[in-house]
Amino acid sequence: MILAERAARLAAESDRRVLDIEIERLKLEIARLRRERFGQSAERSARIEQLELSLEDLEETAAAVEAAAETAEVQAHPRAKPARRPLPEHLPRVRVVEPSPSACPCCGGKLHKLGEDITETLERVPAKWQVIQHVREKFSCRTCEAITQPPAPFRPISRGRAGANLLAEVVFGKFGLHLPLHRQSGRFATEGVEIDVSTLADWVGAVSVALRPLVDAIADHARAGPRVHVDDTPVPVLAKGKTKTGRLWTVVRDDRPFSGADPLGAQAPDSTERRPSPPAAAYFYSPDRSGEHAEAFLAGFSGIMQADAFSGFGRLYQKGVIVEAACWAHGRRKFFELAELKKAPIAIEAVSRIDALFAIERDINGLAPEERLAARAERTRPLVDDLSTWLHHKRVGLSAKSDTAKAIDYLLKRWPAFTLFLTDGRVDLSNNAAERAIRGIAVGRRNWTFAGSDAGGRRAAALYTLIETAKLNGVDPRAWLADVLARLPGHPAKRIGELLPWNWAAGPDTLAA
Repeated sequence: MILAERAARLAAESDRRVLDIEIERLKLEIARLRRERFGQSAERSARIEQLELSLEDLEETAAAVEAAAETAEVQAHPRAKPARRPLPEHLPRVRVVEPSPSACPCCGGKLHKLGEDITETLERVPAKWQVIQHVREKFSCRTCEAITQPPAPFRPISRGRAGANLLAEVVFGKFGLHLPLHRQSGRFATEGVEIDVSTLADWVGAVSVALRPLVDAIADHARAGPRVHVDDTPVPVLAKGKTKTGRLWTVVRDDRPFSGADPLGAQAPDSTERRPSPPAAAYFYSPDRSGEHAEAFLAGFSGIMQADAFSGFGRLYQKGVIVEAACWAHGRRKFFELAELKKAPIAIEAVSRIDALFAIERDINGLAPEERLAARAERTRPLVDDLSTWLHHKRVGLSAKSDTAKAIDYLLKRWPAFTLFLTDGRVDLSNNAAERAIRGIAVGRRNWTFAGSDAGGRRAAALYTLIETAKLNGVDPRAWLADVLARLPGHPAKRIGELLPWNWAAGPDTLAA
């Protein structure tokens, strides 16, 4: 029996060690691929998904092996376990008291409680469906026989029978969780509620129209800032007998890195109190990548625009109202690929020098523009001047066709745009804010495959604007959409700002109905 137990224990330990090694290898591979995800990522993204599935399967197998070993009462080899996160404090607690003996099992004497041990388990109650009946009672006056009845309540969408919470669930499921409508319809059916895909599509279209005032208000706020981040991503769109490529653009206003502040807002125009300007991400659709579309959705904006080196922005810069700020992350990426793939010494050195600039930026992130500018003058400018001299020196000995020369030229030909941050404390070193805002679309694109039309692309842009702006402001998009859809039909148009995510975040119960 001892030998059998020892053999079982050794087998369990061996299986577990093999699985642990493979799990760590896959985690490392996934981390490496994620770092490069926004390069030429068609095959790489598929590879990441395959690795994640393999990792998930291995972790499930490892857990099963460990559980089986515990069931067999074989003591597993002690190993360091990751610290468990505490269960969320905001969740309600349901006490389930295990039955206790009423008398002492030894002598039958009376028991007195000494204390209790509590073991918590996280549980989820399935969604509950219900039909809300709005009852409007009729009354008749006994004196004049006049009939009185309360008016019909507002509905979130006209002629729709879906409640605000259900509409928010469907919209957030498609554009926040990337669940196509046919999948949502199938899930609802398994819960006993049959809703056709066409009905869900009608709801989404109606919601996009109902919330258009909020979309416009967010877009206006994004364009009103002193600096914006701009980026775009391709979106397949159905056309006659084929699929064409449209574009979804994002304009992100995020003044938090330089403590940008606005007056308290339209609700308090006379107040001198100031607060950090809330971030916003406005999305726009265009059927192609022509520069005229960028001019259209940036109409009215004047200030600093952080973007990649898209030639379509050229006319905007020539007009003089928009100043170009280049993205050091883009410039670094070209050297990074050469450093990792070819181990090119110049590329490795360039990455190291650019990383030093980002290290300084992490130290001064969130400071006022004047403080950022002073720190850059003292710490960053000498590094940038040295980098410029070094790049010019290295470029002399390289062929114009070499990849390293092209990476150097990308920086040197746009040097005024790359060095604008040295003269303006509001400028960021990178355009990562826009890339983060566009990432959700790149992920969701693999699920919903294509937009049905140009109108569908514009509808997606509007709903992404709402969901991503809520996220930027730390607001639960689903809860916010549900509350806004319930309030909006009876809300005064001139007070639409009260429903924007950064005002709603203070507490929906404090807002006027």
